[in-house]
Amino acid sequence: MNGNSAVPVNKLQQELKKRHPFVDQEQEALLNLVRTADQIQIRFERLFRQFGLTPAQYNILRILRGEGRPLPILEIANRMITVVPGITGLIDRLEKAGLVERHRCVQDRRVIYVALCEAALAKLTDLDEPVTALHREVMQPLSNSEQQQLIQLLERLRNGNTPSSE
Repeated sequence: MNGNSAVPVNKLQQELKKRHPFVDQEQEALLNLVRTADQIQIRFERLFRQFGLTPAQYNILRILRGEGRPLPILEIANRMITVVPGITGLIDRLEKAGLVERHRCVQDRRVIYVALCEAALAKLTDLDEPVTALHREVMQPLSNSEQQQLIQLLERLRNGNTPSSE
């Protein structure tokens, strides 16, 4: 509780040095989600920076490795975890770094495929263990069942589903 009133001060309110309570629970929940996502994202940005990548570039490389074959640029854009308006610029930088190559489709010259280079596979292999370790470190405060519950809750938020009446 703060010293001025009987309204409890929550952790996020303290972190943000917010003098007044949140407007409602929805605002508090969403701001907690955004704040948490930002703090986690910063940790991953630091890790990827050590390998000369941004999170979006890493995501592109992981998509290509997971598919195991070249993909059209628009397909890569559709599979990204976060929406990136400048997918072409990201691929330009990856190509300049020698991590991907572009190939025009023979049947439809408007379609450009992106393929991984050996250097990208090596970089991803070097990143596999540190990324897995960071996943574990970030999620360590939650039990397996809490992690599963979080997954389900976040999926519901993304899909706009209401709780089932089971």
